[in-house]
Amino acid sequence: MTQPDPQPYELAHLITGVSRRLEAEIEERLRPEGVPIDQYRILRTLTSRDGQAMGELADAVLVDSPTLTKIVDRMVSNALVYRAPEPKDRRKVLIFLSTKGKALQARLTGLVEIPSRGLAGRLGGKETEMLTSLLTRLMRPA
Repeated sequence: MTQPDPQPYELAHLITGVSRRLEAEIEERLRPEGVPIDQYRILRTLTSRDGQAMGELADAVLVDSPTLTKIVDRMVSNALVYRAPEPKDRRKVLIFLSTKGKALQARLTGLVEIPSRGLAGRLGGKETEMLTSLLTRLMRPA
C-alpha cells in the first residue's frame, strides 16, 4: 500500500505557521491603537479601491459575509467607514472610507509594514518576489 505524499500537509502547515506568526506581530502592533486586524484589512483594502460592495470586500479581506457585516457595523459606529448606494444600482450598497478612516489607515500603515518588511528582509529581494508570485498564484481560484 502506497503512503500519501506528506509534502502537501507540510506545505499547508508551513504557510499557516508563517501566517499566524505574522498576524500575531501585526495584531500586537495594532493593539495600542484599539484596531482589530480585520478592521485594518478593511481599511487597507478600501485605501486601494474605495467604494466596494460587501461581497467584493468579504473576498478581499478573507472573511464571510455575516462576519464582515458585523465588522463594518462597528466601523460605521466608529465613523471609520460609511455605506452609500451604488450610483448605477441603488439597491446595491458600497462601503467607503471616511476621512477619519483614511487618517487612521495612514497612521497604521507604517506600524503594520514593519513585520512584513522584517519577513522580506530575511528572504532578500529576489526570494521575496518569488514567494509573493507563488502565493499570489495559489490564492487564485483553481
